[in-house]
Formats: sequence, structure tokens, C-alpha cells
Amino acid sequence: MTGEQGKSADNPWPVRAVATRVAKYIDRLGMVWIEGQLTELKLRQTTAWMVLRDPAADMSLSVSCPRDLVANAPVALTEGTQVIVLGKPQFYTRNGSFSLRISEIRAVGIGELLARIERLRRLLDAEGLFDSRLKRPIPFLPRTVGLITGRASAAEHDVVTVATNRWPAVRFVVRNTVVQGPNAVPQIVEALRGLDRDDAVDVIVLARGGGSVEDLLPFSDETLCREIAACTTPVVSAVGHEPDNPLSDLVADLRAATPTDAAKRIVPDAAAEQAFVADLRRRSARALRNWVSREQHQLTQLRSRPVLAQPLQTLEVRAAEVHRARSAARRDVTRLVAVESERVGHLSARLTTLGPAATLARGYAVVQAVTGRDGAHVLRTTADAPAGAQLRIRVADGAVTAVSEGADEAH
Repeated sequence: MTGEQGKSADNPWPVRAVATRVAKYIDRLGMVWIEGQLTELKLRQTTAWMVLRDPAADMSLSVSCPRDLVANAPVALTEGTQVIVLGKPQFYTRNGSFSLRISEIRAVGIGELLARIERLRRLLDAEGLFDSRLKRPIPFLPRTVGLITGRASAAEHDVVTVATNRWPAVRFVVRNTVVQGPNAVPQIVEALRGLDRDDAVDVIVLARGGGSVEDLLPFSDETLCREIAACTTPVVSAVGHEPDNPLSDLVADLRAATPTDAAKRIVPDAAAEQAFVADLRRRSARALRNWVSREQHQLTQLRSRPVLAQPLQTLEVRAAEVHRARSAARRDVTRLVAVESERVGHLSARLTTLGPAATLARGYAVVQAVTGRDGAHVLRTTADAPAGAQLRIRVADGAVTAVSEGADEAH
């Protein structure tokens, strides 16, 4: 058994069988509408040969059509023209080639282009590629600037000249690419990747002058927009003039209105910075002088206050108050002592006057009955001195003893 034909080396298909089957399979596709950009256009006597390229991918198709179809096209067909064609895929069994035989050509209108750009804008916006929080800051003073622009273009001249005049030390790494047409996107993407991998490049500038919507179409390409968003190096979009607004402006970290504006925004003006520094020095010196003057004035005010001008004045006042208080206290104590001394003198005199010694001095005597061991007690009645009782009589200058003879009846 050799098996099914074409499934083993023992039972292969001939070339004609494979070519015929491929042609039949492709023929089943029928008529299709296809959109792309023309990259090549060759006119023969009766036939036109073109290459239709996908602007977002490195893919293309060979296209053929009658020469009159190109001549009667709604717009002049040149390389880079965006078109929509109606054609039938064909596989030529003779040489195994594939081609698209077209029967109708339509130009993509401005309105359709703008509508497609708007749909892509909404898609990228929904994915967050325009989010301001994802924007990378532009360095204040980039050492090296990567520049992607057309060869010998006015945009290159403007960016380099203006930036160098503003900051002479800035360096440029220039990548010249096609900036319009079907080959623009692949070349720009390749240059962008190369500059992004270069560690010496601090910022990348996409620069192009103004143009029509078709001319600026590569800068609204989805592939380019996603590549800009994927860069780790900050990207500045300076495409067209002020009214132009391709999608690269929205994805980039900074949008510049023109290439000249981009040069002004990526590097500072040396003269302006020097003037700014000088102004800051003047302002700081003036602020320092004002601060010193203010502090001196405050110190002068503090020193002029009585507490610092005459620091001992308060102590002297308090010392005088203490001295007066001590004098008053001493005076009051002296007066009190004098008053009390006089009172004590008066009491002493009264005590002396009323005391027994003074009474004895006036001729009185104190008679005491001596009772032996019990001592002596003042004789108060005659009964206290019966006859024979021992008496002690105290007078002013001493005492005498006597014996009682009893009470005197006659008295």
C-alpha cells in the first residue's frame, strides 16, 4: 500500500496537480475590496503593474490592471497614494505566482481618512495610551537629543539651529528617514527603536514640517503610536504646524506646535538661564540684606527695652523695696519692744508696789505660826496662835521669833 496520493514520498503529487488545486482554492475567494498604499507603479502598453502595501505591516501584494484603469482613476496615482481596489486574486499555475487582478480603483477620501484616524484615536485612548500619568518628564538639560526627521529638511535645520543657539553644548544624534509615503512608518519605527536603545540619548524628537492629511498620515499610524508609547526614552512630537494634530502628538510625552517650538522646549536658553540666575542672586542678596536689617532692627529694639538697657534697675527697685520693708519691720519691732518694755516696767512697778516687801517696808509685819515639821503658816486668826505657840514675825529687814501668850481679851 502506498497510501493516499500526496501523503507519502512513495505516492507524490505532480506539480501541475498542486498548482491546479491551489488555483482552484484561490479562485473560490472571488472578488474582494482591499485597501493599501501604492509603492510601485509600472505602466506597460496595455497593462499596469503595481505593488499594494499594508501601511501598518511589512506585507504587500502584486497588483495588475488595464492601463486605462490607472489613467481614468479618480485621483492621480503615485507612490504613497492610499487607495481602495476591487480585485480578484489569481494564481498563475505556469510559474506559481500570485497576483491581484483589479477592476476598480477608488481613492480614500479625506473624510474617510479622518474617520479612521478618529476611530483609532478612540481605541488608543480607551487603552490608556494618552493618559497624562504615563507621560515621561522631559529632562531639564538633555546632553544628547535624538532627532528623527527627513534628510536635509527644514525641520532638521530648525531644530538643530535653534537648539544649538539656545544651548551650544547640546549634541544631536540624527536619524534621517522618509517622513511620508508607504515606507515612512517602517523607517521611523526602526529609527525610534535604535535611539531608544541608545543610553546616551536623553530625549527623542520626531520632527516634520506641515503638509496635507495624506502627507501626515504615517504619524497617525497605529504601529508608530504603539512604538512611541513603548519607548523608555521621553519622546517629543513636533509634526506639522499648530493646527495639525496627528495621533503621535497625543501619544508622545510632549507635543510641540512646530519643530522650532520643540527645540525651544527641549533645551533651555543659556542667556535666559544666566539672566535668571543673576536675578535669583540679586533677589537672594536683597532678601538676605533685608533679613539682616530686620534682625538688626529687632535687636536694637530689644536692646532699647528697659530690661536690657538697665538690667539691674528692677533689682535696684526691688532692693529698695526690701530695704524699706526691713526698715519698717525694724521700726515696728523696736516700737513694739519699747511699748512692751514700758508696759513691763509699769507692771513691775505695780507688782513692786503691791508686793509684800513694799508692805513690810511701810511698817507692816507678817506673823507665821511655826508648827514643827509641818513648817510655818501665816497667822490668820487668834485661834491659830494659842498660848505657848511658837511664832515667827517677818519685818522689812528680817524676821524674829516669839512665843504667843494667847489671845488678848481686852482688845
